[in-house]
Amino acid sequence: MSPDNSQFELQPSLGAEPPQTASSPALPPPSPAPQADPSLAIQPMPDKKENPAWNGWDVLAVVGLALVTILVSQFAILLAAHYLLYPHAKLEDLATLHPILLLISQFVIDAFVVAYMVLLVEGKYHQSFWRAIRWNWPKSMWAMLALGTATYLVLAMLSSLLPMPKSTPFDNLFQNRRDAFLLAIIATTLGPLMEELFFRGFFYPVVAKRWGAGWGIFLSALPFALMHMQQYGYAWGILLVIFGVGVVCGIVRAYTGSLAASFLVHAGYNGAQMLIAISLTRGFTRMPKGVLEYFSG
Repeated sequence: MSPDNSQFELQPSLGAEPPQTASSPALPPPSPAPQADPSLAIQPMPDKKENPAWNGWDVLAVVGLALVTILVSQFAILLAAHYLLYPHAKLEDLATLHPILLLISQFVIDAFVVAYMVLLVEGKYHQSFWRAIRWNWPKSMWAMLALGTATYLVLAMLSSLLPMPKSTPFDNLFQNRRDAFLLAIIATTLGPLMEELFFRGFFYPVVAKRWGAGWGIFLSALPFALMHMQQYGYAWGILLVIFGVGVVCGIVRAYTGSLAASFLVHAGYNGAQMLIAISLTRGFTRMPKGVLEYFSG
């Protein structure tokens, strides 16, 4: 038989690869998938559910320690100033004659209160303090500062409808330019920082966890306003304005889940207040009537 007979041709076995020919070139290997751009990834939203490690008893303990610190530090600072700096002045008159002593005392008190909170969170509960109180910066810092400025403008207009005292003990802090500028710096930096750390960072999450964000906002704003009673002569109109500031800061804290956001709102409020005061008083050189009633919060 002729070898050209097709019935005697060998058939390829099953599973064998077909032979490569010139007319059918081999396909190139697949290229690797492109890497995803991490900047395009969806960022997770902050967890707004409050679950602090500390509880109400811890908050009361910090408040108790703060009250003791207030009594001890103020007396110690006035006593030291009497014997070392102002030996001819009466001890009971020092705070009125030299208001800067009150600023020093307030700084010492705030520093001790923050130290109590840090030691409690990190020593007792072994958590990072700044992470536990949710000190995470918001996406737009300028938006928070602008919100604080807008809050001041709105509350300043509302305060014109409320009874305001002609003078308060707070006015003594503006007796000279040095104390006034020092107060302006503290009011826009350390003041709102210390207050937000306790009221919206430490106190608010405990109340919000137990009774919800609404009660947390209200109950953190109330003692925040009452804390300013003495320095504003127990004027309820000013206290109502300060309560409004606390409510706005609480809402920002609840909505953003960020303590840094409420701090920026508070700093923006106080900053707008001080910038307007500096402008109206020509750098604290002239203190016209009616200006000091806007120093609230």
